[in-house]
Formats: sequence, structure tokens, C-alpha cells
Amino acid sequence: MGYRKFTDRDGRSWEIRDNSRSEWMFAPLPGNPEGRTAVSPPGYDNDPFELSDEELQRLLDATGGPTRRRPKKSPFLD
Repeated sequence: MGYRKFTDRDGRSWEIRDNSRSEWMFAPLPGNPEGRTAVSPPGYDNDPFELSDEELQRLLDATGGPTRRRPKKSPFLD
């Protein structure tokens, strides 16, 4: 089974994975520096392929956007 690919309004590419009925994962594709983002799917549809890009963008916006990971502290810095 393939996953739905989606490009948000900022040009970042995502792969939407339906982990369960209650959680979808926006996983970044190569070239997207953002981290994974979990969202609750809309109650009216359980298939990410059935949603428009605008609906997927609203889901991503509702989470506050992707969370950036902090860079690890370098052991070589003072």
C-alpha cells in the first residue's frame, strides 16, 4: 500500500501515513527539514486519499505546524 504525498503551502513535501483510525502521521520527505507531526483525522473521512490539499493543510495548521527538533549540543563546544 502506498501513502498519500502532499506539498504544503510553504513547499514542504510530506507523506501522510494512516497509523490508526485515530491518528495520521505527517512524515517529512527528503528535502523537508521539519519533524514528524501526528494529527487526528477528520471525523468525516478515514482515507487520506479522499481529502483535498486544502483539507490536509487545515489538518497540519490545526496542530500548530510541524515541531522542529532542537539540534543536539555539541560535545566540542565550551
